[in-house]
Amino acid sequence: MNVHIRFLGGAGTVTGSKYLVEFNGQSLLIDCGLFQGYKQLRLRNRDPLPVMPHHIGAVLLTHAHLDHSGYLPLLAKEGFHGKVWTTPATRDLAQILLPDSGHIQEEDAHFANRKGFSKHAPALPLYTEADALNSLKLIRTQPMGEAFEPLPGWTARFSGAGHILGAASLLLEVGGQRILFSGDLGRPDDSLMNPPEPPPAADVVVCESTYGDREHPDEDVLAELAPALQRVAARGGTAVVPVFAVGRAQALLHAIAQLKASGALPHSLPVYLDSPMAIHTTGLFARHLGEHRLNAAECHAMETVATMTRTADESKAIARHHGPKVILSASGMATGGRVLHHLAQHLGDHRNMVLLTGYQSPGTRGATLASGSPRVRIHGQDITVRAEVVQLASASAHADASQLMDWLRALPAAPRRVFVTHGDPGASDALRHRIETELGWHALVPEHNSTWNT
Repeated sequence: MNVHIRFLGGAGTVTGSKYLVEFNGQSLLIDCGLFQGYKQLRLRNRDPLPVMPHHIGAVLLTHAHLDHSGYLPLLAKEGFHGKVWTTPATRDLAQILLPDSGHIQEEDAHFANRKGFSKHAPALPLYTEADALNSLKLIRTQPMGEAFEPLPGWTARFSGAGHILGAASLLLEVGGQRILFSGDLGRPDDSLMNPPEPPPAADVVVCESTYGDREHPDEDVLAELAPALQRVAARGGTAVVPVFAVGRAQALLHAIAQLKASGALPHSLPVYLDSPMAIHTTGLFARHLGEHRLNAAECHAMETVATMTRTADESKAIARHHGPKVILSASGMATGGRVLHHLAQHLGDHRNMVLLTGYQSPGTRGATLASGSPRVRIHGQDITVRAEVVQLASASAHADASQLMDWLRALPAAPRRVFVTHGDPGASDALRHRIETELGWHALVPEHNSTWNT
């Protein structure tokens, strides 16, 4: 009897990761992510899954980023009642990320209805904060490296993937098959996270390819960040930094703390972390010492280098601070959240700067800004871009193409097949080509909603 893998997301795109594994009348879902970016992708979030949620026996999350976990509240709302297996740190992050996602969706829908710029009447969130809180009750944790049974007769094991707190690769054993899901792999030289663990032997590998066609520069984030912030501070401007609340926000805070300690940036330069989710996430690093590179003193420096603005009133008050400043605010691709208000306020002034950190998915405002567009649409209005736009090439938390290849080369033996997923089409196909030509393995890029036998 064959084991089937159905690619319900993360195929042909870098978002929406969902892999349905079926065997002998049972099924489970590896990752449960939201589609982001282009509208035609985001519309998939409102399409019913081709499997009834109550027929899914369990969900296993490789990590907490919303493109891997953000569909979970909707799945639970629509009838899924099984267990959701994560690492402890992923559970801690999901408790921050998922309710915040629901809250932001409610806020955005309310704002759209109040301003009248939505094509829907009324605009409705995919799910609410209450839906997200209900879905958290389903989570069960397993530490890295310990085998467990998500379903009777199925064995799973998490191993460290770097990338963000709690991120894991996942080995699933069922029907005599060993299927390895890479999850999102971090960089061996990441400033925050430990390097990914070497992969275990597997018959089939499902490997991400976010940077499958690119190499990271040799320059580190300190060397890129320092001159950019020095430049905007010298002209009295504001640097608006869209950050991913989990991972990149902390990497930037750590870098700014280092630059201030070394004298590369003045201690007096005001820095704001304007994201409740990022503030809560920053506090988790001290609770998970050993799962990242920072010691207790470095965690404290990261937490104290910025003014933490938790409330909406505190966020609005930032605008009353004149002179140079740095505002770190979510979301990292400028798809929603408080950063949109800061961008709308600061994009029109040439003294200011937008500092993009990490991958910008096509179709997002971040990608629009990165492309050099003279205008960007925010809250139904076209905003003229006069601010300097800088994209940090060294700030990504993803392994680049050669680092992905090195991880695959570390497999103890050649797998029968590699599915290349979680990448834009060009990136996925470039990695597929390298796997076939350099390793001589059978690799393919599955299409959305396709099903394959292992």
